[in-house]
Amino acid sequence: MFLGSHAPKLDEKGRIILPAKFREELSGGVVMTRGQEHCIYVFSTREFEALHEKIRQAPVTSKQARDYLRVFLSGASAETPDKQHRVTIPSNLRQYAGLSRDLVVIGAGSRAEIWDAEAWESYLAEQESVFSETAEEVIPGLF
Repeated sequence: MFLGSHAPKLDEKGRIILPAKFREELSGGVVMTRGQEHCIYVFSTREFEALHEKIRQAPVTSKQARDYLRVFLSGASAETPDKQHRVTIPSNLRQYAGLSRDLVVIGAGSRAEIWDAEAWESYLAEQESVFSETAEEVIPGLF
């Protein structure tokens, strides 16, 4: 499970060092793709394969499903961490997420997310007030 926030730097070759707490889970390879809110979703290869099985069950007749799958899968890239635990973020994904040198990698349960540090701070500031004001059940059975 991916938890916490980490602040790696993007190097001149478009690589980041994976957070130490995520390395074991991602040692077998990663799949990166476009995430919502202009971040990058990072899945272990195993988790992405399980997700893909669910995706395959979406009805081909649903335009919304087709549109989502096209955007989600067309941006996907399988990468293998090197011996220094670095992984290259493809240029199309770096551009999509507007990444600068300063990044934030967050744990989001079954995936990690890579954010430009400034974008993450803006998002978090906006969402923290919404989070504190949530008065109804957002996640069934949680509260």
